[in-house]
Amino acid sequence: MSQAIQKTLRDSAGMRWTALLLLALAMFCSYIFMDILSPIKDLMQETRGWDSLAFGTMQGSEVFLNVFAFFLIFAGIILDKMGVRFTAVLSAIVMLIGAVIKWYAVSESFMGSGLETWFTNNLNYIPVFDELGVSPFYEGMPASAKFAACGFMIFGCGCEMAGITVSRGIVKWFKGREMALAMGSEMALARLGVATCMIFSPYFARLGGEISVSRSVAFGVVLMCIALIMTIVYFFMDRKLDSQTGEAEEKDDPFRISDLGQILTSSGFWLVALLCVLYYSAIFPFQKYAVNMLQCNLDLTAPAEGSFWAGDQVTIVQYVIMLVVAAAGFASNFQKKPATKYGLLGLSIVALVTYCYMGFMRQSAEAIFAVFPLLAVLITPILGSYVDHKGKAASMLVLGSLLLIGCHLTFAFVLPLFKGSAVGGVAIAYLTILVLGASFSLVPASLWPSVPKLVDAKVIGSAYALIFWIQNIGLWLFPLLIGKVLDQTNPGVEDPTKLNYTAPLLMLAALGVAALILGFILKVVDKKKGIGLEEPNIK
Repeated sequence: MSQAIQKTLRDSAGMRWTALLLLALAMFCSYIFMDILSPIKDLMQETRGWDSLAFGTMQGSEVFLNVFAFFLIFAGIILDKMGVRFTAVLSAIVMLIGAVIKWYAVSESFMGSGLETWFTNNLNYIPVFDELGVSPFYEGMPASAKFAACGFMIFGCGCEMAGITVSRGIVKWFKGREMALAMGSEMALARLGVATCMIFSPYFARLGGEISVSRSVAFGVVLMCIALIMTIVYFFMDRKLDSQTGEAEEKDDPFRISDLGQILTSSGFWLVALLCVLYYSAIFPFQKYAVNMLQCNLDLTAPAEGSFWAGDQVTIVQYVIMLVVAAAGFASNFQKKPATKYGLLGLSIVALVTYCYMGFMRQSAEAIFAVFPLLAVLITPILGSYVDHKGKAASMLVLGSLLLIGCHLTFAFVLPLFKGSAVGGVAIAYLTILVLGASFSLVPASLWPSVPKLVDAKVIGSAYALIFWIQNIGLWLFPLLIGKVLDQTNPGVEDPTKLNYTAPLLMLAALGVAALILGFILKVVDKKKGIGLEEPNIK
C-alpha cells in the first residue's frame, strides 16, 4: 500500500508544483483583468465619457454580487459539493463571460446600438439599494459604464470563486507538505499581474498611435481564455490524482446548513476571519489611493521631454527588470546549493535596487509604488517555507500587524516632513513601501494555511468562502470611507495633488491596531485549545 501511495502525482514534487503553477497562472491572468482599466482612466473619460463617479462606481461593482447577493457563500457550497476541479473550470468560464461582456461594453460596436439605448433608459433607479447608497448604477451613468459594470459583477463572482477554489486546491495537493510555501508562492505570482496590467494596458490602448480602450480589454479577454485553458489542464491532472488515491472528488452527502454551523461556532475561525478583513482592508483600499498619496507628499519633477526617462522604452526596461527581481527572488527559495541560492537572491536585490533607481529618475509615483508587489514576490515564499518548517503562524500575524501600523503612521507623519527633499522623500517612500510589502507577505504565508487547522476538511471550501465574503465587505466599504474622509478633511481643495492624507492613514493604522489585538487573542486561544497554529505544517 505504501508503495502505491508513493507513486501518486501528489507525492511527486514536480507534479505538485505543476498543479500549483496552473492555478497560479490562472489567478495571474485574473489579476491583470481585474485592474485592466485602472491605468487608462483618463482615456475612458476622453473616449467614453466616464467621469470619476462613473469610473469608481463601475470598479466597485466587482464585489457587488459577492457581498449583497451572497454569491461567495453559494460558491463555497458549490466547491464543497462539486469539488475543486469542477469549480475551477466553472470559475474560469464565469470570469471569461464577464470579461467578454465588459469588452463589448467599451467597444465601438456597443456605441449607437440598441443595447446602448436600453441601458441609457434603464437601471437608473434600483429600489432599496439606492436608498442605502450601495447601488451599482445611478441616473446619468453612461450606458457603457452600466453594461461594463454588469460584466464586471459576473467577472467578480468568478474571480472570488477562483480564489477560494485555488486555496482549496492547494490544501488538497500540499497538505502535510509545503502548504504555506505553496500558498505564498501562488499569491506572489498572482500579484505580479497588477504590475503587468499597469505596464501593458496603456501600451495596448495606444498601440499604433490610435487610441482604442477596447483593445486593452481585448488583451484581458485573451488572458482569460488562457486562464480557462490552464484550469482545464488542471482538471485532468486532478482527476488523475483521484484515480490514483481512490478519493472521491464529489461528495455523496448533500450539503447541510448544519455544516456552516461547524464553522460559525469556531472561535478560532472568527478570529482569523476578522483578522483577514481588518488586514486586507488596510492594504487593498490603500493601493487604490497610494499613488495619489505619494503625489501629495513628494516633490516630483517630470523628466526632460525627449529624454530616455520620459520615453516609452524605459517602461519596458523597468518591466523586464521587474521580472528579473521576481524570477530570481522566487527561484532562490528552491535552491539547495548555498552558492546558487544566495547568488540568485543577490541578483534579485541588485535588480530591485536598479528598479528603484529608475523609478526615482522617472519621477513617477506609479513606478515608485510598483515596488510593493515585487517584495511580496520575494518575501512570501520565504515566509511560507518558515511556517511550513518552523510554525509560528499566529506570531507572524502579530508581527505583520505591527509593521502595518508602523507603515501607515510613517506615511501619515514622517513622509510629509521630507516633502522639500527630492531624494529623502523618495527614499522614505521606497523604504516604507518595501516594509509594507513585507508586512503584506505575512498574511498569505501564515493566515490562509491556518484555516484547515480550524475546520473540518469537508467544509474547508465553505470556510474559505465565508472568509472571502467577510473580506469583500471591507474591500467594498473602505475605499468609500477613505474617499469620504478625504472630502471632509480637505474642504475647498481642488488640486488632487494637494490633499492631506493624514486622517485616512490614521484610519488605516487603526485597522492595524485592531488586527494586532485580535492577533494576541488568537495566540491565547491557540494555546488554550491546542489548535496548532504555532506548529509547523511539515512534521
